[in-house]
Amino acid sequence: MTATRVLVLNSGSSSVKYQLLDMGDGSRLAAGLVERIGERTSRLKHSPLAAGGDERETTGPIADHEAALKAVAQELAEDGLGLDSPELAAIGHRVVHGGKRFTRPTVVDDAVLAEIERLIPVAPLHNPANLTGIRTAQELRPDLPQVAVFDTAFHTTMPEAAARYAIDVETADKHRVRRYGFHGTSHAYVSREAARLLGRDPGDVNLIVLHLGNGASASAVEGGRCVDTSMGLTPLEGLVMGTRSGDVDPAVIFHLARVGGMSTDEIDTLLNKRSGLVGLCGDNDMREIRRRIDEGGEDAARARLAFDIYIHRLRKYIGAYYAVLGRVDAVVFTAGVGENSAPVREAAVAGLEGLGLAVDDGLNAARSGGPRLISPPDARVAVAVVPTDEELEIANQTYALVRDGGA
Repeated sequence: MTATRVLVLNSGSSSVKYQLLDMGDGSRLAAGLVERIGERTSRLKHSPLAAGGDERETTGPIADHEAALKAVAQELAEDGLGLDSPELAAIGHRVVHGGKRFTRPTVVDDAVLAEIERLIPVAPLHNPANLTGIRTAQELRPDLPQVAVFDTAFHTTMPEAAARYAIDVETADKHRVRRYGFHGTSHAYVSREAARLLGRDPGDVNLIVLHLGNGASASAVEGGRCVDTSMGLTPLEGLVMGTRSGDVDPAVIFHLARVGGMSTDEIDTLLNKRSGLVGLCGDNDMREIRRRIDEGGEDAARARLAFDIYIHRLRKYIGAYYAVLGRVDAVVFTAGVGENSAPVREAAVAGLEGLGLAVDDGLNAARSGGPRLISPPDARVAVAVVPTDEELEIANQTYALVRDGGA
């Protein structure tokens, strides 16, 4: 029997998302989420997709990630999809930060674990949880290849002119300060699917990919390779996000420390958790912001300002990456906001007709779960919506590696 199944794990600080996929026929067998790990109100939601059964939900304390993964394994076993199945080929793990070293999916060994741990100072919110997920999965299936797929890998093709900050080179190198970029699995998947939508080879197209969710990032993709991206040393830089500020003058930090008397931790919390849309208007859900704008009333002004700032930053990056690429074949929207908010897409390209960008009102407003063009048929530059699928991308990369002997 050829093993064709891949379990994808995305371990957060207090959550585990998972999907089980069969790479032989491309089917999704199960998916779920464990959240609030370490609390008395932990919850596991499991969907037995292959069996076509109803979603199951259990609540109660789940002490740690080991207990969470054991609970996941039990749910899968209940559907006849246990982790002990000989059909399971590998477990693929999302790892947020891979630094400069990891440019492709990598089978985990002690040296890989040590390097992921060494990168914790530049990804303190993410890499520790990713490590915990890997180590727990190793304990559950020590015989199975564990494959790390890095958010940063797709962006390692950036030229030094885009990746380096203009600070002292020795200091930057000593502390590994450079632009790494994130959401790489999404940008990789979407750029390939966008080329497919255009009926062209990925190596022949230049794209601006806009991953707009609660976290948001833009990338300039030239012939299938990332040449610039908006997130930097951490996921804080770049676009306005749900709770993150995106670009700010670095002197804001010094000002808040010296004049505002704020500690480093307080400023970190401000910029990462109390800024962006939620800092501007109190909501980080674009649907709620649009509802407030559309309904008017006394709180509509703050919602409108937040929306305008969000769009202004987005349009700046579209223009900047147009200049980086020189020629653009398509601007591609993806992730929760990008896929579902017609007003965001319309506003993002409004006024950019001189760059060949426009949306067709009817196509933009139409709801669809698949990749689609929303620009007029005669548009010089296509505008597209391509749903992202990071789990499938991780599974594809994981399975290709073990199938081709990388394990």
